[in-house]
Amino acid sequence: MLILGIESSCDETGVALVDASGTATPRLLGHALHSQIEMHQAFGGVVPELASRDHIRRVLPLTDEVMQQAGLPLSALDWVAHTRGPGLAGALLVGAGVATALGFALNKPVLGVHHLEGHVLSPFLSADPPEFPFVALLVSGGHTQLMRVDGVGRYELLGETIDDAAGEAFDKSAKLLGLAYPGGPALSALAQSGRSDAFAFPRPLLHSGDLDFSFAGLKTAVLTQVKKLAHAHPDGPATTHLADPLSLAQKADVAASVEAAIVDVLLKKSLSALRVTGLKRLVVAGGVGANRRLREQLNAACIAAGVRVHYPELHLCTDNGAMIALAAGMRIQAGWLDAERSAGVFDVLPRWPLAA
Repeated sequence: MLILGIESSCDETGVALVDASGTATPRLLGHALHSQIEMHQAFGGVVPELASRDHIRRVLPLTDEVMQQAGLPLSALDWVAHTRGPGLAGALLVGAGVATALGFALNKPVLGVHHLEGHVLSPFLSADPPEFPFVALLVSGGHTQLMRVDGVGRYELLGETIDDAAGEAFDKSAKLLGLAYPGGPALSALAQSGRSDAFAFPRPLLHSGDLDFSFAGLKTAVLTQVKKLAHAHPDGPATTHLADPLSLAQKADVAASVEAAIVDVLLKKSLSALRVTGLKRLVVAGGVGANRRLREQLNAACIAAGVRVHYPELHLCTDNGAMIALAAGMRIQAGWLDAERSAGVFDVLPRWPLAA
């Protein structure tokens, strides 16, 4: 069973081909991705209209590239899957439109996939796939959630952010330091040369007794510290960017301290979720899951606790078509299809909770 997956929820156009024959774990046969980072850097963030237009330009050439990688014609497809939500409405409509048109032209069924389900299941394409049940720490750009996952389509929300997500905290802190978009990876790279104990930034909700997150207060603390350092400079705060007077070492110390605060919260909450559920398996998915410090500390803590931890391959941490085709394949294999989602209905759901 060959499934073409199309991802266009935000600023990456991803297309992939997955073989989900039988009951075996689906295999990735072809994968192509175009990132819009360079286009959006001039604006300091994603411009939805530009994102949608770029998806239109990229999706069909990427589809051709994937089918050439696999050495197969489009007529060999059994299903076409696309990201139905959540995401930017215009961007989602591009993927939905192309998938629906392909399905109609090829007389193949079309399946709308939940973007976050793709992330949660993405480690099943790794060299060390997990087994159900497990706790999932989902840390993508706009989402920070802990879930109990008992199987495909069986998700229980344990905790989530009540304001900014971890990825947003990384990006907003990076912007305060004058780092280029996308801020998260830039901040993590700078943090490698800084001292993680240089500044005592808050760990919001660390001792709240629940599994929810909050990172808005951390951004405020970073702003206060950057202002303090800038005003302490002999030349005073810069007129162009607040962080300009800071030395590279000061910026690195702020970056390392921010990263340490975020990772500390994610680590402690994940361990708490494992204790609450009694499970011994953790899956970490989403763009922030590629963070080196997070992986190092989670690996060490999970070894000490006798817990197995699983990640997607690094190139599948960001948004991609492979996770969409995979999620579709696993739903089809499990027989977990609802009439609305598999009817090829041309619609999108920009706001769509996974554990609904």
